[in-house]
Amino acid sequence: MSTTPPSAPHPPSSPNPTTTPSSSTPTTGSFRGLSDLRLVGRQVWYEQLSFWLNPLGAFFTLGFSVIFLVLLGAIAGNSKLGQGYGAVKMVQYYLPSFTAYAIMAACFTVLAQTLVNRREMGLLKRLRLSPVPTWSLLSAIFVSTMIIALLQVGILLGVGTLGFGDYLPVHGLAFILTIVVGMLSFTALGIGMSTLVPNADAAGPMISIVFFLLLAFSGLYFPIRPGSTLANISGYFPVRHLITGLLASFNLPPGANPWAWHDLLIMAIWGVGGVLVALRRWRWAPRRG
Repeated sequence: MSTTPPSAPHPPSSPNPTTTPSSSTPTTGSFRGLSDLRLVGRQVWYEQLSFWLNPLGAFFTLGFSVIFLVLLGAIAGNSKLGQGYGAVKMVQYYLPSFTAYAIMAACFTVLAQTLVNRREMGLLKRLRLSPVPTWSLLSAIFVSTMIIALLQVGILLGVGTLGFGDYLPVHGLAFILTIVVGMLSFTALGIGMSTLVPNADAAGPMISIVFFLLLAFSGLYFPIRPGSTLANISGYFPVRHLITGLLASFNLPPGANPWAWHDLLIMAIWGVGGVLVALRRWRWAPRRG
């Protein structure tokens, strides 16, 4: 009677290395719908909390443009502009121009410095290594910056109306569109600018000098005569187009077309340029060492 040899024992089963993570595991590049949007909202809340926990910084961020408006408006008094603006008061010009200042200050200057500081402190690298989707964390930073810009715009309109007269935008939809395009454009430029700054020590001087030079030569403090050399030079930069687009929504100069499509196009082109620079030069890790 023949017997069959015993079969060799099977090796213990090992886990499948190709097993895919469960649907509840977040990945850095995926979008899972409404749950990710709620995550962005929660991160925006934390960004705002961080901003308001520094009351001195929040005061100067929100109040700097208001202080400028009040001081220049008080100095100007009932002075008229002239230069094609007729009997328009100077404070009517300052309100939309400092609205542009507020947008650039928050979406360009503050955002660029924030990104540089977080990069050099290693915080961006930690975000990259986080299990939370990276795009949601970065989006929260950008959205929080835009909220700060909108707060500044609201305060400026309130102070301008209560303190100097009923100088609200004449064309509300054109004003909102210009605000949105301006915020998106300067947010993109702020991200691109942050990639050009080599370290945290250089962030303040580099970003501030670009900020103030562009504002000073783009008609922030005074109207620029169309066709002049200064108008031709400043016309290549987005700040001038943000100011003129906002002025048009306030019907300045009188009879201006409120839908400043040319200005919106130039700002959009600069915004695309900022995105391209950011994509080319973006780094998560500190540049030092």
